[in-house]
Amino acid sequence: MLTISAIPAFNDNYIWCLFNTEDNKALIVDPGQADPVIRFLEDNGLELDTILITHHHPDHTGGVDSLAGTVSGCRIVGPANSPFKGANSEVHPGDEVVWQDLTFSVLSVPGHTLDHIAYFTDCHVNERPLLFCGDTLFVCGCGRLFEGTPEQMKQSLESLRQLPDETAVYCAHEYTLANLRFARHWLPDDGPLREFEAHCQKRRDDGKPTVPSILGDEKRLNPFLRWDDPAVADAAKSHAQTTGMTIESENDVFAATRHGKDNF
Repeated sequence: MLTISAIPAFNDNYIWCLFNTEDNKALIVDPGQADPVIRFLEDNGLELDTILITHHHPDHTGGVDSLAGTVSGCRIVGPANSPFKGANSEVHPGDEVVWQDLTFSVLSVPGHTLDHIAYFTDCHVNERPLLFCGDTLFVCGCGRLFEGTPEQMKQSLESLRQLPDETAVYCAHEYTLANLRFARHWLPDDGPLREFEAHCQKRRDDGKPTVPSILGDEKRLNPFLRWDDPAVADAAKSHAQTTGMTIESENDVFAATRHGKDNF
């Protein structure tokens, strides 16, 4: 039986551990730190055999060498043509990664970084398809554009928006409340956003993560997936009037929304 757990790291990172409770094999996603992962594996009697990397940033790769050194033959899967050179199994968009009975599709999602990939499987874990999206899509947010353009990020998010609504979205940071503060500022009259903010605040007050989210909810609530929503377009136009930006397309709506978040 497969299950998945969040391993907190740094101040707000989540390192994901997917494991089989029958043979105790474990897969780790984006280990920025080794020590919390090693403790989790030991506490749960798990044996690491695969690491998935979404992009090269150190808070996603910093623990790879130490973890790989704890087990012989550990498979390290990461994007080809990446500044991260620690992968022994490089993958390209369109490739597949098989682990246990799961087959992950490798998706190209540049924007946050140019080498960013995501891993999606329509095989159900905890009764849902599964997406490991790193820093591309967050709960009610998206990644900051360190290397890519707004157009690239919108195209990446558009590809994720095509995945099934029931998909569980496992992002790599607990940014939800900060994202919701911006979303509520951008769309102050959005009642479902207000209700979702209260729900997420309660989870955090109870010491629980807000991740994973459900992709159908992201499509409904996340302003960075709603460039074709008139309310988001109106907010972008209002922002553009004060910043000298031009809104002539859905790409412009997304760019203005990202600019608004960057300067919020």
